[in-house]
Amino acid sequence: MPNLPDVVLWSIPAFVLLTVVEVISVRIHPDEDAGGYETKDAATSVGMGLGSLAFDFLWKIPIVAIYTAIHELTPLRVPVLWWTVPLMLLAQDFFYYWSHRGHHVIRILWACHVVHHSSEKFNLTTALRQPWTTLTVWPFYVPLIAAGVHPAAVAFCSSANLVYQFWIHTERIDKMPRWFEFVFNTPSHHRVHHASQGGYLDRNFGGILIVWDRLFGSFVAETERPVYGLTKNINTFNPIKVATHEYVSIVKDIKAAHSWRERAGRVFRGPGWKPAPVAEPAEETVAA
Repeated sequence: MPNLPDVVLWSIPAFVLLTVVEVISVRIHPDEDAGGYETKDAATSVGMGLGSLAFDFLWKIPIVAIYTAIHELTPLRVPVLWWTVPLMLLAQDFFYYWSHRGHHVIRILWACHVVHHSSEKFNLTTALRQPWTTLTVWPFYVPLIAAGVHPAAVAFCSSANLVYQFWIHTERIDKMPRWFEFVFNTPSHHRVHHASQGGYLDRNFGGILIVWDRLFGSFVAETERPVYGLTKNINTFNPIKVATHEYVSIVKDIKAAHSWRERAGRVFRGPGWKPAPVAEPAEETVAA
């Protein structure tokens, strides 16, 4: 297996430089309609990002073990060549789409991903607001490993996908050229994804490409100004609470549930799911 670069590590200087440029841009040309920066919010996002690096290192131990076992069992092998890497990036982006979509529509997975949506601001530091419980992501890439893609190649493609998505967390870029907007994920598409309005909820899941959303019916174009954050904002900058608040809510809902069906629904159905109210029997009227 050839050595593949750690694209996230190599991209850190660019992350810092672009963030500084964006902050200066906001200060020089403030947009009254744009959210801009808030010191505590940006600090929380950076802190969540640093924490995710530490926790991801911990989660890699069991994930690499599982992936390695699967890779050893499969007779298939995909070599890392100049023409196979783009194909692996394409395949990884396809499975990322389904992982991302799954993390929006299954509550126990949403409990992980909600961290990234918890900021009411939308700027380059928001891209750094990453969850600490990404152990829920690995099953979505098992097909790639089973098809013979080396675990290190999957990690490289995932990192490249993550790096690409950094620049789309901004309000300083309006629209890209039409052909680019049609094929690739852009700041405009991703602003929709981070919005909390009803028409924008659970849309535009793509990582690098937006074509998956167009193909599978989850695409919505940006038409009205997004309102960022959650449908019920958590109003805290405490990293521990940001990382765990939805898990705490799930535990409370399970304790308050009246049946095992409701408990399962609180965990595995959508984030806003509630059991249907029990209809009370109508009172019988007695003829006079």
